[in-house]
Amino acid sequence: IMAFTIDVKAAMIFVVAIILLSIVVFGVMFITKPLYKKVQAGLDTILGTTRENLTGVRVIRAFRQEQAEYEKFFRQNEQLTLLQKLAGKISGLTNPLTFVIINFAILVLIHTGAVRVSLGTLSQGQVVALYNYMSQILVELIKLANLIISVTRAMACFNRIQDVFSIEPSMKEGNEKSTNIRNDVPAVEFKNVSFTYAGGGDHAIENISFKAMAGQTIGIIGGTGSGKSTLVNLIPRFYDATEGEIDIAGENVREYTYESLRKMISVVPQKAQLFAGTIRDNLMFGCPDATEEQIEEALVISQAKEFVDTKEGRLDAVVEQGGKNLSGGQRQRLTLARALVPQSDILIMDDSASALDYATDAKLRKAIQNMKRKPTVFIVSQRTSSIQDADSILVLDDGKIAGKGTHEELIASCDIYREIYETQFKKEEA
Repeated sequence: IMAFTIDVKAAMIFVVAIILLSIVVFGVMFITKPLYKKVQAGLDTILGTTRENLTGVRVIRAFRQEQAEYEKFFRQNEQLTLLQKLAGKISGLTNPLTFVIINFAILVLIHTGAVRVSLGTLSQGQVVALYNYMSQILVELIKLANLIISVTRAMACFNRIQDVFSIEPSMKEGNEKSTNIRNDVPAVEFKNVSFTYAGGGDHAIENISFKAMAGQTIGIIGGTGSGKSTLVNLIPRFYDATEGEIDIAGENVREYTYESLRKMISVVPQKAQLFAGTIRDNLMFGCPDATEEQIEEALVISQAKEFVDTKEGRLDAVVEQGGKNLSGGQRQRLTLARALVPQSDILIMDDSASALDYATDAKLRKAIQNMKRKPTVFIVSQRTSSIQDADSILVLDDGKIAGKGTHEELIASCDIYREIYETQFKKEEA
């Protein structure tokens, strides 16, 4: 094996040491790999609990659940600590076991070499050389063992990330580029559309059909859980309809690329979400090349100009994470202004004026009606006052269209709409 003769017994010592080291390293790896997966899952649980406690701190205080949440966190943390200790103890056996094996192998080697030197079959220099070679090789094997343990920990994290990346999206992107919405075809058309959430069982919306021409305003109203938000979320293709077809500018939404489709649509979500930065950063979020004129026009239409002008620095005023330094109405008006800046052909307002008073809401609706550009507007609202001037109103009940028409037509023909209207406005005495 070397340039000089080595006793077979000495070579066997080296082979046995390698086998024992392999058993230790791979045995530890086999035992700790599932443990580290459990550690990562426990860490996820604790981080989730911490995030919930931070975001819901006011609710926790309001219901006097501080002690209960503390005990819950303590239990989860204790479980994670026990798991980490167990995995750490098993991993910690690697170094002492490998050093015991190496030192024992060196001890046997020196003893065997001493006997061979006494017999005259080996020289002292050969024994020293063999000892040095064996020490160098086994020390590097120890480093390899520690590396393998570190890789085992990393693999537990990698596998969890890989599970996310391996998920294939159910929706496939189209190839069609965006087109201008023409007056001779519906800007948006639903053709017998039904949708069911994964694992949801019943239809969230069922057999929905209507047309919205360019420049029209469509109001959508109904009880809680009637499918209003689901319906408008199908337009920018946040979901795919399970049945039927949705057309924009005469083309199926499935044919558009995501970028081109959502370039034609601006969405004001139900929950006003702002990002840390400045007011300008938030308004230009969906349109980085927006001009000052576009921004100022959006502020005027959204009724946000009146409070933005009072801020120090105006557009450069700081917005904290989630817009926590703004009121609910201010956040809603800024999210509406953000949707107006790109000047898209379709504007979706998903109950985005719920925090506004009636006077501001009326000014907002009037400003949208008087816009120079006439987008197709979808207004989801619980207030009949917010949609009564719409060109067409859809009344949803349990995912189905219970009525369709103008405000006056629905008052006369739709019991659900009339009931909603009369609960918000006193009945006129005959």
